[in-house]
Amino acid sequence: MKKIQYLSTGIWLINKKYKSNEYYHYFKEPNNVLVVPKFGKFFIVIQQKREPINKKNLEFPMGWVDKGERPADAAKRELLEETGYKSLIKPKKILEFFADPGRGQRSCYCFYTNKLKKIQKPEKKIKVFLKTEKEIKNLIKKKKFNNSSHISAFYHFIDKN
Repeated sequence: MKKIQYLSTGIWLINKKYKSNEYYHYFKEPNNVLVVPKFGKFFIVIQQKREPINKKNLEFPMGWVDKGERPADAAKRELLEETGYKSLIKPKKILEFFADPGRGQRSCYCFYTNKLKKIQKPEKKIKVFLKTEKEIKNLIKKKKFNNSSHISAFYHFIDKN
């Protein structure tokens, strides 16, 4: 028996009974896209506050795939919304994985793009930075770029390129 609790638009808490009086709790939520944008020799990273860790975190643009939306289209949309940069090409898929299979079923589709044009300001409360590969590696060591999905996409990208 499952007990399903609505938490927010697109997010549900599932409480699945698996023993006589024990439940396994997990989230059902939309899939994500993550974009590794490269502008010349720099990567575009954003900084925004992440409530669960109560810190401003550096990471790549990321967001939900809306219902009926293709992941590549969501990647372009999230990149533009969060950074103000428009991808002039269809982003290339570089990786796909389950973001947290112990607590959810959502997939994370990772993309790369390097044909970019700045056309607007980023979303409010988001700061945009240009960082080199070496700078991102140092930020990872200092736990300032510390989202595991973003680190995985970054190292996968640099390993393949």
